[in-house]
Amino acid sequence: MSDAAPDRPLPGTTAAHWLILVTIAGLVILADQVTKAYVVAHLARGESWMPVDFIEPYFRITHVRNSGAAFGIFPGGGQVFLIIAAVISLAILYFYRQLPRGVWLVRAALGLQLGGALGNVIDRVRQAYVVDFFHVPGFPVFNVADSCISIGVALLAFVMLREEWRAHRDASRAGPARSGSGENTPVA
Repeated sequence: MSDAAPDRPLPGTTAAHWLILVTIAGLVILADQVTKAYVVAHLARGESWMPVDFIEPYFRITHVRNSGAAFGIFPGGGQVFLIIAAVISLAILYFYRQLPRGVWLVRAALGLQLGGALGNVIDRVRQAYVVDFFHVPGFPVFNVADSCISIGVALLAFVMLREEWRAHRDASRAGPARSGSGENTPVA
């Protein structure tokens, strides 16, 4: 007989699940590092570029060095954010192995977050700053890693809200809970 609750799946992180994490994180790191290298090779620091004129008021590529956190917040805290990214990466790996089978969106979200965190860690270790380049006026300049971290967080929020909605729906379908009024309770 198992000690696990019958309605909660057992953790089921197999080699195939680890391959998913490594693949998603690896693709994020690759896309992040290639795009950053392209920007550094083709734009001087502070220089902007947009091949299509009508998009430029809304979006452009601008080479920026970021010594702070994602989206340029808390400039100058690079070493602190390096430590935070390492701790978060370890937490993702620990949490990932605890996941039950069948939670593909959560696995994808964690892969995006891990890849994004490591993409920015690579920059901080190599050059003490992160290269940012997606420039949307009125919003801090960001990069592929920042985007993937944000998408991963949004996916996790979606999964949590979906599960909350399902639990609420199931509870309302079940009707009011019995309160244990004592009608059928034997008296000792």
